[in-house]
Amino acid sequence: MVARPYWRGYLKLSLVTCAVTLSPVTTEGGKVRFHTINRKTGDRIYTQYVDAKTGKAVDKEDQARAYAKAEDEYVILEDEDLDSVQLESARTIDIDEFAPADSIEWVYFDSPYFVVPADDVGEEAFSVIQQAMKEKDVVGISRLVIGNRERAVMLQPWDKGIILWTLRFGDEVRDEDEYWEKVDDHKVDSKMLGMVQKIIEDRTTSWSETMVEDPVQDELLKIIKSKSPSKKKARAKPSDDGEDEAPKATNVIDLMEALKRSLEGKPEETKKAKR
Repeated sequence: MVARPYWRGYLKLSLVTCAVTLSPVTTEGGKVRFHTINRKTGDRIYTQYVDAKTGKAVDKEDQARAYAKAEDEYVILEDEDLDSVQLESARTIDIDEFAPADSIEWVYFDSPYFVVPADDVGEEAFSVIQQAMKEKDVVGISRLVIGNRERAVMLQPWDKGIILWTLRFGDEVRDEDEYWEKVDDHKVDSKMLGMVQKIIEDRTTSWSETMVEDPVQDELLKIIKSKSPSKKKARAKPSDDGEDEAPKATNVIDLMEALKRSLEGKPEETKKAKR
């Protein structure tokens, strides 16, 4: 089922403009969702915003966004204050720069959206922009107001269309050097390296969506199906006999031995052993 467009506006490159829509690439519509209920009555529990000092619920019209300048000192920002800093990107994706397709590190990628022509009139302009970027092997860089926040975005030709990625800002991505410096840069044992490469070779296969299936979802649905609706449920008493405790590992296998065992067993057998 095709999702309803999340955003409507225009895609612009110089003097070429076409109407487009954005729809999220990902969905959590099929995920098991839980409600919080009162165990005693079986009624749903709803959350409320309450005043930190009085403890009383705050009406919607009295709720405001604010910036903390100091402890217990806030500056309230009204809607007009936030609107004043919004740019034209609220309704137009104006591509003003391009970059080689493989030059943007994946850590900057945030959320993907399908970019689709909004009408038949704009299909030709959309296709021209898409195919030109594809043949030049580049991505477009622009800005867009989405979710009441201006974001840097990347437009990537994908199949017959375009995927728009919202990008994380530079100050949101940590410097990897601060972490890699803790890893010793030493020459690895050539024999162990060859063994790891052999393991990788044996386990390399074509990508399939089954590789990222969620087994927890299926098990949750089975549990839910097996249960009858009930307003009350007895709490499970913790076991005090120690029988349910997970066994603690007592043997330590060195890296070379682990690699040898990995090579001796088939990938399927190794996966079964982990279950």
